[in-house]
This record gives sequence, structure tokens and C-alpha cells, in this order.
Amino acid sequence: MRRSRIHGSLAIAASASLALAACGGGAGGPQSGGSGGLSDGKVVLGLLNDQSGVYKDLSGPNSAAAIQMAIDDYKAKYGDKAVAKAIEVVQADHQNKADVANSKAQEMYDRQKADIILDVPNSAAALAVATQAKNKKRLYINVGAGTTALTGASCNKYTFHWAYNTAVLAKGTAGTITKAGGTSWNIVYPDYAFGQDMNKSFTKEVQAAGGTVGQSIASPFPSDNFATFITKAGEGSPKVVGSMHAGGDLINFVKQFNQSSLKGKATLAVGLMFITDIHSLGVEQFAGTQFTDAWYWKFDEQNRAWADKFQAKTGTRPSFAHAANYSAASNYLEAVQEAGTDKADDVVAKLEGKKINDVFLRNGEVRKADHAVVHDVYLAKVKDKAAEEWDYEEIVKTIPAAEAYGPANPACTMG
Repeated sequence: MRRSRIHGSLAIAASASLALAACGGGAGGPQSGGSGGLSDGKVVLGLLNDQSGVYKDLSGPNSAAAIQMAIDDYKAKYGDKAVAKAIEVVQADHQNKADVANSKAQEMYDRQKADIILDVPNSAAALAVATQAKNKKRLYINVGAGTTALTGASCNKYTFHWAYNTAVLAKGTAGTITKAGGTSWNIVYPDYAFGQDMNKSFTKEVQAAGGTVGQSIASPFPSDNFATFITKAGEGSPKVVGSMHAGGDLINFVKQFNQSSLKGKATLAVGLMFITDIHSLGVEQFAGTQFTDAWYWKFDEQNRAWADKFQAKTGTRPSFAHAANYSAASNYLEAVQEAGTDKADDVVAKLEGKKINDVFLRNGEVRKADHAVVHDVYLAKVKDKAAEEWDYEEIVKTIPAAEAYGPANPACTMG
């Protein structure tokens, strides 16, 4: 298997503005008032994510391509009847730092007049942006972060969690592996909000399935050297070593695990995996690994058709984060169309309770109680060999939305 990094990233500079002219024709829509109901006469979408670090490949600059596809599809659908005749995209790199995310979000909302911020992988950064969305009373749809606090203690009227959370990942993966005989675990996790939440969620599900977690080992974030942590994870001879890392950190961890004496003695469980991780390291390095995936490009013909369009623009297949950013941007623009305005409270009212079936969300619903966007997810297994490039996953089963997400988070008071 050829080892490669992701190619064909969309060459758009951070914080660049892309002014987009409306295209004519297309189907009529429910509103036809043009930009009269829009603040500043336009809709501004903000993309805030890691564009240069360990999470660059799984979302990064190519999420701008996905958002552009959503804009193009919206304009093709509504044409002259589009409420949002002028749409602008601004973007920035938060460098996986909460303080940078906080300042960039302020800049987007205040100076660049963003009506919504999208994506924001890294849970610490995600929570900082949620605070800004609440304070500024502007929309924020998180795609890339996993923390359950976004729909729990840190929930608010203007924040939505679109793609997944750590509890969803744990229910699919930890329970399955433990029930199949992997009853003793040691967990290694990155020591920040995402990793801490993953460790908590996975420990809960392992124990619920009748297993035990001997050690929970915190590692620095980001890191390129996990040797000490892998050695410690082998203490007590666990049946399973769980890596709760993501992106570049996961790639480094798996590479070093496979070179260690634990290879073949303990099963490696991966908490969060993106197809870009498999592509970067090689399918053989992950062969047989089971994990919970929010979306897969080759799941059905609808997904494949969209993935083909994405690849034509970027030169790469989409991760679930790319598809989710497309879905989030599309549904935001549809809500603007229905409301006839980009006024935040009116758009929120159109999103809350909305049932959605699109290229990303199957049996989806924007849950009003906590703004979790619930949908079907999938238990996946990495293939031993790829029949074609990027065809790395076998979908073992579909996990229905209600089972994956459970009831609304009681910690959410929608403050």
C-alpha cells in the first residue's frame, strides 16, 4: 500500500474572503425577497479549523471546497428566488489552541460579520467558540469536535453539534469490542477536553458491557512520540489498548504501536478514525480495526456521487467531516431561505426540530432540547486490502440514530 499524505488541498489562504455572485435559473423557493432581509446585504459563512496541524487532512482547507459545493447547490436550486443572493466565505486557522479560536471567532463575528461559524475541530477550541456564539448571538454549527459538553453544560441557543460526539463513538466501538471478548482495557488519551471526554465515555461503555479499564494514561497533545505511553499501556497484559487520539496523533500512535512488543499481544482499539488517517498510514497498518464512523463515501450511490464531485474539486476522497460541513452549510442556507432572513433567532427557529435526510444525515433530526443533530452512524472495520484507492472500510452494521445518541443531555439548560 502506498503511503501518502493528502494531495490536492484547496488552495485558499486562511481568512480569505470569497465573494460569490448569484447564478440565474433554478427552481423556485419559498422566499423571493432577495437580500432585503439580510444583514449587510449578504450571508457570511465562517470556516474555523486546523489548516496546518494534526487535524488538517481530516477537515482543514478541503472543508472550504465542501462548503462551496453547498453554496453552488443552493444557488442552482433557487436561482433568482434565492434569499441569499450574495454569499461570502471567510476562514481562519485556530492552530488547535483555544485562545486562538476564541480571538478568531470574535474577529469573524465582529469584523468579518460572519452569520455562522462552521467546523472547529479540537474540543477546547470548540467550547471557546460556543461561548462566543452565545455572547454574540450568532450561529455556530460544530462538525469536528467530539466533546459532549457542546450539547451538555455548554449548550446554548445558537450552538448546534452536527456530526458526532464521544458518547456516540464509545457506544459503537467499546461495547462491541468488549462484548466480543475484549474485556480488559488500558486507555491512552490526549490530555485536553476531547481526550478527557473520550476516556470518560469509553470507560463507561466498557464497564457497561462487563469489562474493566485498568489504566487511563494521559499523553501530551499534540505529540509525535508515544513510546513511553505505549509501554505503560502494556502493563497488566490488557486484552485491548485503546487509543483516543485523532488525526496526525493517531497516525503516530498506530505506527509506533505496530512497531512495539504489544503488536499481536493486545488488540488496538481506535476511538476516532477518519478515512484520511487510513490513507496517510496505509490500510495494512489498520487492517481489521473496528471503529464507529459517522459517514462513509462508498456506503451507497448517493454518497459516492457526492464523493465523486468532491474528488473532482480536491483530488481526494472526502472524510466524514467534509461531508458534514457540506450538510451543515446546506441546511443553514435552507433555513435562511425558509426564514427569508439571516437573523439568528429566525434561523434557529427553522433549524430546531427539523428532520433531515441528505447526503450526510440519515434519519437525522436537529433535536430541540439540546441541539444535538442525531442520525444513524456505522460500525466499520478496516479492510485487509483495498480493492481501489480510498476503498478502505467495510460497514459492519448501521447503528440507528436513537440507539447511537440516546436521550437529550440532561446537563443542557439551553442558557
